[in-house]
Amino acid sequence: MSVVGFDLGFQSCYVAVARAGGIETVANEYSDRCTPSFVSFGPRNRAIGAAAKSQVVTNCRNTVQGFKRFHGRAFSDPYVQSAKTNLVYDLAQMPSGSTGIKVMYMEEERVFSIEQVTGMLLTKLKETAESALKKPVADCVISVPSYFTDAERRSVMDAAQIAGLNCLRLMNENTAVTLAYGIYKQDLPAPEEKPRTVVFVDVGHSGYQVSVCAFNKGKLKILATAFDSELGGKDFDDILVSHFCEEFKKKYKLDVKSKPRALGRLYQECEKLKKLMSANSSDLPLNIECFMNDIDVSGKLNRGQFEEMCAGLLAKVEGPLRSVMEQAKLKKEDIYAVEIVGGASRIPAIKERISKFFGKELSTTLNADEAVARGCALQCAILSPAFKVREFSITDVVPYPISLKWNSAAEEGLSDCEVFPKNHAAPFSKVLTFFRKEPFNLEAYYNNPKELPYPSSTIGQFMVQNVVPQTSGESAKVKVKVRVNVHGIFSVSGASLVEVLKTAEGEEPMETDQTAKEEENKMQVDQEDQKLQAGDNGDKKSETEEMETTAEDTNKEKKNDQPPQAKKPKVKTKTVELPIESNLHWQLSNDTLNMFVENEGKMIMQDKLEKERNDAKNNVEEYVYEMRDKLHGALEKFVNEADRDTFSLKLEDTENWLYEDGEDQQKQVYIDKLAELKKIGQPIFERYTESQERPKAFEELGRQIQMFMKIIEAYKAKEEQYNHLDELEVTRVDKQVNDAMVWMNGKMNQQNNQDLTVDPVVKVAEIKAKTKELYSACNPVLSKPKPKVEPPKEEKTENGPVNGQDGTENQPCNPDKATSAGTEQGTAENKLPEMDID
Repeated sequence: MSVVGFDLGFQSCYVAVARAGGIETVANEYSDRCTPSFVSFGPRNRAIGAAAKSQVVTNCRNTVQGFKRFHGRAFSDPYVQSAKTNLVYDLAQMPSGSTGIKVMYMEEERVFSIEQVTGMLLTKLKETAESALKKPVADCVISVPSYFTDAERRSVMDAAQIAGLNCLRLMNENTAVTLAYGIYKQDLPAPEEKPRTVVFVDVGHSGYQVSVCAFNKGKLKILATAFDSELGGKDFDDILVSHFCEEFKKKYKLDVKSKPRALGRLYQECEKLKKLMSANSSDLPLNIECFMNDIDVSGKLNRGQFEEMCAGLLAKVEGPLRSVMEQAKLKKEDIYAVEIVGGASRIPAIKERISKFFGKELSTTLNADEAVARGCALQCAILSPAFKVREFSITDVVPYPISLKWNSAAEEGLSDCEVFPKNHAAPFSKVLTFFRKEPFNLEAYYNNPKELPYPSSTIGQFMVQNVVPQTSGESAKVKVKVRVNVHGIFSVSGASLVEVLKTAEGEEPMETDQTAKEEENKMQVDQEDQKLQAGDNGDKKSETEEMETTAEDTNKEKKNDQPPQAKKPKVKTKTVELPIESNLHWQLSNDTLNMFVENEGKMIMQDKLEKERNDAKNNVEEYVYEMRDKLHGALEKFVNEADRDTFSLKLEDTENWLYEDGEDQQKQVYIDKLAELKKIGQPIFERYTESQERPKAFEELGRQIQMFMKIIEAYKAKEEQYNHLDELEVTRVDKQVNDAMVWMNGKMNQQNNQDLTVDPVVKVAEIKAKTKELYSACNPVLSKPKPKVEPPKEEKTENGPVNGQDGTENQPCNPDKATSAGTEQGTAENKLPEMDID
């Protein structure tokens, strides 16, 4: 079972896997652990990752990046419309109204959904993981920003499904970082002690996230989170690009934004400049050759000027820090450490402001780029039965307050209730009780739209079906289970009708008519702690506060004032599961999702075929260059001048063909072309390799002949060690050895008189076969061992063996010698092989 964590970043991605007893961030085919979040579309295939990033300038219109922010958003979304103006590629509206990306692929215009493009990127990351693990990858954990809404999270889940991945958990980036930090700490306070509180600040390329986490031994609990989705590395890049666009307009009269290719190059150079300014405070140059209209441009900037330009952005740093401290009701003295991660966290001005706010030095014990991927891989290992991980429970939070509303006949209009307040523990389930006579609709929404970085507060509608009144005609009791799952996605996960079975005469019903009428269309909330994480028992009390309606509290108070009544008889009930029809905001239908999965499979196959075609073409090109060089080098002596000129001309014609008519041919055409060249070149190459290997083969045969001849001479000289050999066999072997020597000398003489430009008289394979044949015929005869001579039998006396042999009384006892053989044998049989255990 694979254990993989994917950090699906805005600008770059990281893949971490569990192996060799630890977590390792793996490298891609370019030996780089960072895979750019780019997808490029061409006339025959797609390029993903580093290969796509290299096409940003040459294929700018069809190379897409930064698409992560469009997940789960409508094309008409104000954020999409404002971002659209700064994009090099085109956005388009999908039939469902969601955002799509318009590109030229396979020489036709195509519109891909955001889920499809992210699915392509995940396919690449999956291949990287499979290449590292040498086995198929399916189970994984994927990171998302903590501020993602339900629609955005479902969109990422769909993308994972398109890529053929089984996402065990969508993990908030903050939570992944806290896990990567806490699971290795050996000095955390015991569960009953006061927790250690750490603030985590993640400044990425597209967003700024802050979280406060309480650590105890074996568990972590997120206390609060805050964010600013408009503060990240890309926003600093935008300011630099705008600055140089204005400068080049004044200085060179160039309108950079009118040329997508030039704009793309400027973004690349500004990003490099930003990184250099983080390390240097002196003036730094920005030079781009042939930028636009064959004009070279240059500019310079220093860190002080850059910070002045970004003053507005830097002023936003403190907001989320203050917010998270207020939500958690903590003072700065309560904070044990401030851990900072993320690519943009390297900007000195950001670090300075965060450090000043908390009044302490920032901690950088985690890898700023890889911490999220490592945390995701750790979570995947915890969820995987194949890996044994130290017990560690994770309690996340609900980032936005979630409410339900429904039509209420009793209150003549809409009723609503906050089901999950902000920073409520997650994952978590609750059971709501309704009294209804017919099917009813629940609408889930975020009840604080102001803090939502999303235009619509709606999560979705849930229709509870097949609701019927009780046999008495009264409202039926319907229990509805609502849940925020491990992915942070809200759902109405189940509903059941509690039927009251017919009671005996004289028995009272479960509820009086008056109570039933009062409670009709009201809601009573039971809570069910979703014990998905081990170690949550300590927090259960705080997480299961009462949420009953005021009317019910009043009824309870009245009942407490009344005298005690006779105990009502038990009433039998039956629970019937009810179907729920979900209508979720921007959710892909099953048919659409299946179509996307099928299309991704076709595109993967097309990429594979194109790679094979290119490999076949490259093989022809490589053979042409290799043979052309060797014909006037190593192979020169093995081909006559006429044949060399003919073959050289053939190679030159093939090279010209490759760059003209052969530029775009089918795979088989290249295979045939290579076979045609090898038909001429292979005999020449074989003559060369034969000449290199033939002396070694003759040397081995000669060495063997000499060895056998020495043994035969020793036998003829009547040496004692060979007296046991059979004379007839030795004579036969002697003849075979002499014949082999005659054969070898004859072939060597013939070959020495042979011209190198023609095929050799004898091939290496024949010499090796002769060597093997000689060895098989001679070795069994000449290496035959001497027969064993039986020792004389022992003389026995009446009292036992002579000299005390096999006796115990007459033989001196030496325990070391007596038991050594037995001990060694026993050890050899029972000893386990030693293994290095990490």
